[in-house]
Amino acid sequence: MHYCVTLVFGLAAFISLIIAGILNFHLLWSLLGWIIAFLIIFIEVPLCLKCCPTSPKFDAFMTKFQNSYFRATGYTVFAIIMWLAVGFGPSWQAFSAIFLTIAAVSYAVSAARHQTPAQSTLTGGSGVSTIV
Repeated sequence: MHYCVTLVFGLAAFISLIIAGILNFHLLWSLLGWIIAFLIIFIEVPLCLKCCPTSPKFDAFMTKFQNSYFRATGYTVFAIIMWLAVGFGPSWQAFSAIFLTIAAVSYAVSAARHQTPAQSTLTGGSGVSTIV
């Protein structure tokens, strides 16, 4: 799969996690969803790492997500967490779980094809260092 597709599903998962946490508020699952959304925005939008004050430890952790296999694994773990939330009753987290699962599969396919993540200037990729 092309990385543009993975980026779209990653950002769709981010949006759905925020919305599902609000619409179907449950303290545990909403907080976990918002934490996952926080991580996803830093994974998918590198501009956030340049603009937001973060610790060197957090930056080192986030650089691991530049590897496609690590992204696929991360999205798989995120999807499992959201599927567990769905298992506790009908919830809006199902949309998030679906987007996270599709993103995990597409990152796994991209990793198997040895594709490197595409960086768009729209999401803070190449060329942003001259802006910031």
